[in-house]
Amino acid sequence: MSTKNVTVMIYSEYIDPALLDDFRNKTGYNVELELYEAQEEMIAKLITADSGKYDVIIASDVVIQQMVHLGLISSIDTNKIPNHVNVAPQFLGQAYDPTNTYSLPYLWGTTGILYRGGKFHPDSVSYSLLFDANNTKGNFSLLNESRSMLSMALQAVGYNANSIKQEELNKAVDYILQAKKDKHFAGFDGSDIGKDKVIADSNWAAIVFSGEAMDAIDTDSTLHYAIPTEGSFMWVDAMTLSSRAKNPEGAYAFMNYILDAKIGAQLAKAINYATPNKASLEIMDDDFKNNRVINPNKQEINRMVFLTDLGEAEKYFDEAWMIVKTK
Repeated sequence: MSTKNVTVMIYSEYIDPALLDDFRNKTGYNVELELYEAQEEMIAKLITADSGKYDVIIASDVVIQQMVHLGLISSIDTNKIPNHVNVAPQFLGQAYDPTNTYSLPYLWGTTGILYRGGKFHPDSVSYSLLFDANNTKGNFSLLNESRSMLSMALQAVGYNANSIKQEELNKAVDYILQAKKDKHFAGFDGSDIGKDKVIADSNWAAIVFSGEAMDAIDTDSTLHYAIPTEGSFMWVDAMTLSSRAKNPEGAYAFMNYILDAKIGAQLAKAINYATPNKASLEIMDDDFKNNRVINPNKQEINRMVFLTDLGEAEKYFDEAWMIVKTK
Protein backbone atom coordinates (compact mmCIF):
# COMPACT_ATOMS: atom_id res chain seq x y z
CA MET A 1 0.00 0.00 0.00
CA SER A 2 1.34 3.42 -0.94
CA THR A 3 2.16 5.65 1.99
CA LYS A 4 0.20 8.32 0.10
CA ASN A 5 -2.91 6.48 1.25
CA VAL A 6 -4.47 7.07 4.66
CA THR A 7 -6.86 4.26 5.56
CA VAL A 8 -9.64 5.34 7.91
CA MET A 9 -11.93 2.85 9.63
CA ILE A 10 -15.26 4.56 10.19
CA TYR A 11 -19.01 4.07 10.59
CA SER A 12 -20.82 4.13 7.25
CA GLU A 13 -22.20 7.48 6.04
CA TYR A 14 -20.07 9.31 8.60
CA ILE A 15 -18.01 11.78 6.59
CA ASP A 16 -18.83 14.40 3.97
CA PRO A 17 -17.35 13.02 0.69
CA ALA A 18 -16.38 16.59 -0.29
CA LEU A 19 -13.94 16.63 2.62
CA LEU A 20 -12.05 13.64 1.22
CA ASP A 21 -11.34 15.51 -2.02
CA ASP A 22 -10.42 18.67 -0.12
CA PHE A 23 -8.06 16.75 2.18
CA ARG A 24 -6.33 15.16 -0.81
CA ASN A 25 -5.95 18.56 -2.51
CA LYS A 26 -4.49 20.13 0.64
CA THR A 27 -2.20 17.31 1.80
CA GLY A 28 -1.60 14.97 -1.14
CA TYR A 29 -2.95 12.05 0.86
CA ASN A 30 -5.70 9.88 -0.59
CA VAL A 31 -8.22 8.61 1.99
CA GLU A 32 -9.42 5.03 1.78
CA LEU A 33 -12.46 4.28 3.94
CA GLU A 34 -13.11 0.93 5.63
CA LEU A 35 -16.74 0.97 6.76
CA TYR A 36 -18.41 -0.75 9.69
CA GLU A 37 -21.90 -0.68 11.23
CA ALA A 38 -21.43 -1.71 14.89
CA GLN A 39 -18.66 -1.56 17.47
CA GLU A 40 -18.46 -5.35 17.83
CA GLU A 41 -17.90 -5.71 14.08
CA MET A 42 -15.17 -3.06 14.19
CA ILE A 43 -13.28 -4.77 17.03
CA ALA A 44 -13.54 -8.15 15.28
CA LYS A 45 -12.16 -6.65 12.05
CA LEU A 46 -9.26 -5.08 13.90
CA ILE A 47 -8.33 -8.30 15.67
CA THR A 48 -8.33 -10.29 12.42
CA ALA A 49 -7.02 -7.60 10.05
CA ASP A 50 -3.79 -7.81 8.12
CA SER A 51 -1.04 -6.02 9.98
CA GLY A 52 -1.07 -2.32 9.22
CA LYS A 53 -4.29 -2.34 7.24
CA TYR A 54 -5.66 0.77 9.01
CA ASP A 55 -4.14 4.10 10.01
CA VAL A 56 -6.97 6.00 11.73
CA ILE A 57 -9.75 4.19 13.58
CA ILE A 58 -12.83 6.20 14.50
CA ALA A 59 -14.26 4.46 17.54
CA SER A 60 -16.97 5.08 20.11
CA ASP A 61 -15.77 6.19 23.53
CA VAL A 62 -17.07 3.03 25.19
CA VAL A 63 -14.63 0.74 23.34
CA ILE A 64 -11.48 2.88 23.56
CA GLN A 65 -10.21 1.35 26.81
CA GLN A 66 -10.85 -2.12 25.41
CA MET A 67 -8.85 -1.20 22.29
CA VAL A 68 -5.99 0.02 24.51
CA HIS A 69 -6.02 -3.26 26.47
CA LEU A 70 -6.04 -5.27 23.25
CA GLY A 71 -3.08 -3.29 21.90
CA LEU A 72 -5.06 -2.10 18.88
CA ILE A 73 -4.26 1.62 19.24
CA SER A 74 -1.18 3.68 20.09
CA SER A 75 -0.70 6.91 22.00
CA ILE A 76 -1.12 10.05 19.90
CA ASP A 77 1.62 12.68 19.55
CA THR A 78 -0.44 15.88 19.77
CA ASN A 79 2.65 17.92 18.86
CA LYS A 80 1.95 16.72 15.33
CA ILE A 81 -1.70 17.85 15.56
CA PRO A 82 -1.64 21.61 16.29
CA ASN A 83 -5.44 21.84 15.93
CA HIS A 84 -5.85 19.64 19.03
CA VAL A 85 -6.18 22.94 20.94
CA ASN A 86 -9.65 23.30 19.38
CA VAL A 87 -11.11 20.41 21.42
CA ALA A 88 -13.76 21.75 23.84
CA PRO A 89 -12.89 21.27 27.55
CA GLN A 90 -15.83 18.95 28.29
CA PHE A 91 -14.25 16.34 25.99
CA LEU A 92 -10.96 16.29 27.90
CA GLY A 93 -10.20 14.04 30.87
CA GLN A 94 -13.24 11.84 30.35
CA ALA A 95 -13.38 8.27 31.69
CA TYR A 96 -12.82 6.74 28.24
CA ASP A 97 -9.41 8.44 27.97
CA PRO A 98 -8.59 10.17 31.30
CA THR A 99 -5.17 11.44 30.23
CA ASN A 100 -6.16 12.30 26.62
CA THR A 101 -3.45 9.92 25.43
CA TYR A 102 -5.24 7.77 22.86
CA SER A 103 -8.03 9.78 21.28
CA LEU A 104 -9.20 13.06 19.81
CA PRO A 105 -12.96 13.62 19.43
CA TYR A 106 -14.52 13.49 15.96
CA LEU A 107 -18.24 14.08 16.59
CA TRP A 108 -20.60 13.48 19.48
CA GLY A 109 -24.25 12.63 19.82
CA THR A 110 -26.96 10.77 21.65
CA THR A 111 -28.96 7.57 21.32
CA GLY A 112 -32.74 7.74 21.54
CA ILE A 113 -36.04 6.83 19.91
CA LEU A 114 -37.07 7.94 16.42
CA TYR A 115 -40.82 7.63 15.98
CA ARG A 116 -43.61 8.59 13.63
CA GLY A 117 -46.48 10.89 14.55
CA GLY A 118 -46.89 13.69 17.05
CA LYS A 119 -49.08 12.05 19.69
CA PHE A 120 -46.20 12.04 22.17
CA HIS A 121 -44.21 15.11 23.11
CA PRO A 122 -40.47 14.29 23.04
CA ASP A 123 -40.23 15.22 26.74
CA SER A 124 -42.75 12.54 27.72
CA VAL A 125 -41.52 9.57 25.69
CA SER A 126 -40.73 6.47 27.75
CA TYR A 127 -39.05 3.20 26.82
CA SER A 128 -42.46 1.63 27.51
CA LEU A 129 -43.53 3.02 24.12
CA LEU A 130 -41.40 0.29 22.58
CA PHE A 131 -41.10 -2.34 25.26
CA ASP A 132 -44.69 -2.49 26.52
CA ALA A 133 -46.96 -4.27 24.04
CA ASN A 134 -49.94 -2.27 25.36
CA ASN A 135 -48.38 1.00 24.19
CA THR A 136 -46.69 0.06 20.92
CA LYS A 137 -48.27 1.76 17.92
CA GLY A 138 -46.57 -0.25 15.18
CA ASN A 139 -43.47 -2.17 14.17
CA PHE A 140 -40.24 -1.17 15.90
CA SER A 141 -36.59 -2.16 15.74
CA LEU A 142 -34.02 -2.26 18.52
CA LEU A 143 -30.37 -1.27 18.09
CA ASN A 144 -28.01 -4.02 17.02
CA GLU A 145 -25.22 -3.04 19.41
CA SER A 146 -24.82 -5.07 22.55
CA ARG A 147 -23.53 -2.45 24.99
CA SER A 148 -25.86 0.29 23.79
CA MET A 149 -28.97 -1.85 23.85
CA LEU A 150 -28.27 -3.56 27.18
CA SER A 151 -27.46 -0.20 28.81
CA MET A 152 -30.72 1.28 27.54
CA ALA A 153 -32.61 -1.72 28.91
CA LEU A 154 -30.87 -1.23 32.27
CA GLN A 155 -32.13 2.35 32.34
CA ALA A 156 -35.60 1.30 31.22
CA VAL A 157 -35.93 -0.93 34.29
CA GLY A 158 -34.61 1.78 36.60
CA TYR A 159 -30.93 0.90 36.93
CA ASN A 160 -27.71 2.68 36.12
CA ALA A 161 -26.65 2.35 32.47
CA ASN A 162 -23.19 1.32 33.70
CA SER A 163 -24.37 -1.33 36.18
CA ILE A 164 -22.33 -4.52 36.20
CA LYS A 165 -24.50 -6.31 38.78
CA GLN A 166 -25.52 -9.68 37.41
CA GLU A 167 -29.06 -9.56 38.82
CA GLU A 168 -29.68 -6.12 37.29
CA LEU A 169 -28.27 -7.22 33.93
CA ASN A 170 -30.55 -10.28 34.06
CA LYS A 171 -33.57 -7.99 34.44
CA ALA A 172 -32.42 -5.93 31.47
CA VAL A 173 -32.15 -9.13 29.42
CA ASP A 174 -35.66 -10.16 30.47
CA TYR A 175 -36.92 -6.73 29.47
CA ILE A 176 -35.54 -7.05 25.93
CA LEU A 177 -36.77 -10.65 25.63
CA GLN A 178 -40.25 -9.44 26.56
CA ALA A 179 -40.07 -6.87 23.75
CA LYS A 180 -38.99 -9.59 21.32
CA LYS A 181 -42.25 -11.44 22.03
CA ASP A 182 -44.29 -8.45 20.85
CA LYS A 183 -45.77 -9.11 17.40
CA HIS A 184 -44.53 -5.63 16.42
CA PHE A 185 -40.88 -6.42 17.12
CA ALA A 186 -39.12 -6.10 13.75
CA GLY A 187 -35.61 -7.15 14.68
CA PHE A 188 -32.26 -5.63 15.62
CA ASP A 189 -30.90 -3.09 13.13
CA GLY A 190 -27.99 -0.74 12.76
CA SER A 191 -28.97 2.88 13.34
CA ASP A 192 -28.95 3.80 9.64
CA ILE A 193 -31.13 0.82 8.66
CA GLY A 194 -33.55 1.49 11.54
CA LYS A 195 -33.83 5.10 10.37
CA ASP A 196 -34.51 4.07 6.77
CA LYS A 197 -37.32 1.74 7.85
CA VAL A 198 -39.03 4.50 9.84
CA ILE A 199 -38.73 6.89 6.87
CA ALA A 200 -40.21 4.19 4.61
CA ASP A 201 -43.07 3.71 7.14
CA SER A 202 -42.38 -0.01 7.38
CA ASN A 203 -41.50 0.63 11.03
CA TRP A 204 -43.21 3.04 13.41
CA ALA A 205 -40.18 3.53 15.67
CA ALA A 206 -36.52 2.61 16.02
CA ILE A 207 -33.67 3.17 18.43
CA VAL A 208 -31.17 5.28 16.52
CA PHE A 209 -28.32 7.75 16.93
CA SER A 210 -29.17 11.46 16.87
CA GLY A 211 -27.51 12.10 13.50
CA GLU A 212 -29.65 9.49 11.77
CA ALA A 213 -32.69 10.90 13.57
CA MET A 214 -31.92 14.34 12.16
CA ASP A 215 -31.48 12.90 8.65
CA ALA A 216 -34.88 11.25 9.01
CA ILE A 217 -36.59 14.42 10.27
CA ASP A 218 -35.01 16.41 7.43
CA THR A 219 -36.59 13.89 5.05
CA ASP A 220 -39.98 13.74 6.81
CA SER A 221 -40.87 16.52 9.25
CA THR A 222 -43.66 14.42 10.83
CA LEU A 223 -41.01 12.25 12.51
CA HIS A 224 -39.78 12.95 16.05
CA TYR A 225 -36.78 12.05 18.20
CA ALA A 226 -36.77 11.67 21.97
CA ILE A 227 -34.37 11.00 24.79
CA PRO A 228 -36.53 8.66 26.94
CA THR A 229 -37.66 9.92 30.33
CA GLU A 230 -35.78 7.08 32.07
CA GLY A 231 -32.53 8.26 30.50
CA SER A 232 -30.10 7.38 27.76
CA PHE A 233 -26.48 8.17 27.08
CA MET A 234 -24.26 10.58 25.26
CA TRP A 235 -21.30 9.29 23.34
CA VAL A 236 -18.21 10.59 21.62
CA ASP A 237 -16.77 9.06 18.50
CA ALA A 238 -13.05 9.66 18.58
CA MET A 239 -10.12 9.45 16.22
CA THR A 240 -7.49 6.94 17.32
CA LEU A 241 -4.16 5.87 15.84
CA SER A 242 -3.83 2.23 14.87
CA SER A 243 -0.95 0.55 16.68
CA ARG A 244 -0.01 -0.98 13.32
CA ALA A 245 -0.47 2.12 11.17
CA LYS A 246 1.69 2.10 8.05
CA ASN A 247 1.20 5.82 7.58
CA PRO A 248 1.18 7.56 10.99
CA GLU A 249 2.16 10.91 9.43
CA GLY A 250 -0.86 10.70 7.14
CA ALA A 251 -2.99 9.73 10.12
CA TYR A 252 -1.84 12.84 12.01
CA ALA A 253 -2.54 14.99 8.95
CA PHE A 254 -6.08 13.60 8.79
CA MET A 255 -6.73 14.22 12.50
CA ASN A 256 -5.38 17.76 12.27
CA TYR A 257 -7.53 18.45 9.21
CA ILE A 258 -10.73 17.25 10.95
CA LEU A 259 -9.97 19.48 13.97
CA ASP A 260 -9.70 22.61 11.82
CA ALA A 261 -12.47 25.09 12.78
CA LYS A 262 -14.07 25.37 9.31
CA ILE A 263 -13.68 21.67 8.51
CA GLY A 264 -15.15 20.65 11.87
CA ALA A 265 -18.16 22.90 11.23
CA GLN A 266 -18.66 21.49 7.72
CA LEU A 267 -18.41 17.93 9.02
CA ALA A 268 -20.96 18.49 11.81
CA LYS A 269 -23.47 20.18 9.48
CA ALA A 270 -23.08 17.53 6.79
CA ILE A 271 -23.48 14.58 9.18
CA ASN A 272 -25.99 16.19 11.59
CA TYR A 273 -24.03 15.47 14.75
CA ALA A 274 -22.79 17.86 17.41
CA THR A 275 -19.22 19.09 17.19
CA PRO A 276 -16.69 18.70 20.01
CA ASN A 277 -14.67 21.48 18.37
CA LYS A 278 -15.01 24.81 20.25
CA ALA A 279 -13.54 26.74 17.31
CA SER A 280 -16.14 25.20 14.96
CA LEU A 281 -18.97 26.05 17.34
CA GLU A 282 -17.98 29.72 17.30
CA ILE A 283 -18.60 29.97 13.56
CA MET A 284 -21.79 27.88 13.33
CA ASP A 285 -25.24 29.41 12.92
CA ASP A 286 -27.78 29.58 15.75
CA ASP A 287 -30.22 27.26 13.95
CA PHE A 288 -27.69 24.45 14.18
CA LYS A 289 -26.61 25.25 17.73
CA ASN A 290 -30.23 25.45 18.97
CA ASN A 291 -31.43 22.28 17.25
CA ARG A 292 -32.24 20.00 20.19
CA VAL A 293 -32.04 16.80 18.14
CA ILE A 294 -28.38 17.59 17.45
CA ASN A 295 -27.59 19.61 20.58
CA PRO A 296 -29.75 18.34 23.45
CA ASN A 297 -31.04 20.82 26.01
CA LYS A 298 -29.99 20.90 29.66
CA GLN A 299 -32.89 18.71 30.85
CA GLU A 300 -32.06 16.05 28.27
CA ILE A 301 -28.36 16.17 29.11
CA ASN A 302 -29.25 15.70 32.79
CA ARG A 303 -31.02 12.44 31.86
CA MET A 304 -27.94 11.08 30.12
CA VAL A 305 -24.60 9.58 31.11
CA PHE A 306 -21.43 8.53 29.33
CA LEU A 307 -20.97 4.76 29.24
CA THR A 308 -17.87 3.58 31.09
CA ASP A 309 -15.40 0.80 30.41
CA LEU A 310 -16.72 -2.51 31.72
CA GLY A 311 -13.36 -4.10 32.46
CA GLU A 312 -13.76 -7.71 33.61
CA ALA A 313 -17.56 -7.38 33.43
CA GLU A 314 -17.35 -7.29 29.62
CA LYS A 315 -17.92 -11.05 29.62
CA TYR A 316 -21.22 -10.67 31.48
CA PHE A 317 -22.47 -8.32 28.78
CA ASP A 318 -21.28 -10.71 26.06
CA GLU A 319 -23.17 -13.56 27.70
CA ALA A 320 -26.27 -11.39 28.20
CA TRP A 321 -26.23 -10.33 24.52
CA MET A 322 -25.92 -13.94 23.42
CA ILE A 323 -29.09 -14.73 25.37
CA VAL A 324 -30.86 -11.69 23.93
CA LYS A 325 -30.02 -12.65 20.34
CA THR A 326 -30.64 -16.40 20.56
CA LYS A 327 -33.75 -16.73 22.75
